[in-house]
Amino acid sequence: MGAPARQDTHQRRHVLRNSVARRSRTVKKILTTPIKDADLESLNVGDVVYLTGRLITCRDVAHRRLIEQGRELPVNLEGGAIFHAGPIVRKKDDGNFEMVSIGPTTSMRMEKFEREFIKQTGVKLIVGKGGMGPETTAGCQENKAVHAIFPGGCAVLAATLVEEIEGAEWQDLGMPETLWINRVREFGPLIISIDTKGNNLMQQNKANFKDKKKPVLERISKQLSFIR
Repeated sequence: MGAPARQDTHQRRHVLRNSVARRSRTVKKILTTPIKDADLESLNVGDVVYLTGRLITCRDVAHRRLIEQGRELPVNLEGGAIFHAGPIVRKKDDGNFEMVSIGPTTSMRMEKFEREFIKQTGVKLIVGKGGMGPETTAGCQENKAVHAIFPGGCAVLAATLVEEIEGAEWQDLGMPETLWINRVREFGPLIISIDTKGNNLMQQNKANFKDKKKPVLERISKQLSFIR
C-alpha cells in the first residue's frame, strides 16, 4: 500500500473514531419506572437524564395530606417518579383526559415535607423547578433517590411527552393539586440537582458564585471609586 493510500485509510479511521466518540457522548440516559437503586447510584449532579414510564404530579396539598394528616396515598410510588407540577388538563368527550400544559412548580415549596415523603413512599425520582434544600438532600442520600430540574417555560412542550393520562386521584383538590398519573416516554431533559451521594448542585453553585462574587465586587468598587 502506497503512502497516500495509507494516509487516506488512517484519516478514515480517525474520522470513524471521532464519530463513535461523539455518538457515545450523546447517548441518552433513560430511567424507566420502576426505578432501582442501581439505576441512580452512578448519577452525579449535573447529569442529564430522561424518564420513561409513570410520572405522577404531586404538589403541596398531597404532601401535606400524607405527612401532616397521615392519609395514605391512593397511588403506589415505590420505585416511582413524581413531578412538582400543576398541569392544565382537558376532559375529552369519551371521558378520558388530555394533557394541555404541564410546567414545573418551584420544588422548594415541598422542602419541609420531602425528606419524610421520600422515606414513607419509596419514590426514587423527584422532578421540579429549581433546587431543594438540606432536608431533601439528606432524604435522597438516605433512601437512594434523586431530585432533577425540568426547564421552566416548556410546559406545552412537556405536554407532548405525555402519551396518556392513565388516571386521576384526589380530584377533590382541584386540577392543579390532583394526582395525575401520566404515562411518559423520554420525558426531559432532566438535570440532576441532588444525587444519591448527598451532592446538591444548586448549593454548590451558590457557594461557587459567592466565592467569585467577592473579587468581582472589589474590582468594580475600585473602578467606581470616583462616585464616592
